[in-house]
Amino acid sequence: MDLLVSGDGVARFGAHTVRCALGRGGLSADKREGDGATPIGAWPLRRLLYRPDRLEPPPTGLPVTPIAATDGWCDAPGDPNYNLPVVLPYPASTEALWREDTVYDLIVPLGYNDTPVVSGRGSAIFLHLARDGYLPTEGCVALARADLLAYLTVATPHSRVVVTP
Repeated sequence: MDLLVSGDGVARFGAHTVRCALGRGGLSADKREGDGATPIGAWPLRRLLYRPDRLEPPPTGLPVTPIAATDGWCDAPGDPNYNLPVVLPYPASTEALWREDTVYDLIVPLGYNDTPVVSGRGSAIFLHLARDGYLPTEGCVALARADLLAYLTVATPHSRVVVTP
């Protein structure tokens, strides 16, 4: 089942309509690294990553992988591992997946800029947990914990996050 996301911060799946956080740079059809924009389009769900010291793997139709303190995501344009998971420490710029806050306790990497990866077109575009108050993301889509858990129960490898203005 697709998660339909609109530019007004509303997401829909099945009979559910929920609030979501989007990128601080708004929506963009021309996403660039560091612009803070959420890319417009239909992005497949690649898998579920979860923090095993904070929760059990939730029920989902997606492939599920626990994260570790050494997991990161390369966000350095020009690096051979740009927009790919890496092991920390890593010599280029990365985003740590194991965080002090709870935002990445559940992470669904989206199939944005990954087939093929184009340097500078944006990296680490995830579906993840929202901060209190639905503060803007760096380009991701974020849901409240209960809403993301509900969506994961109906998500499959054929599901997409569909972002429209």
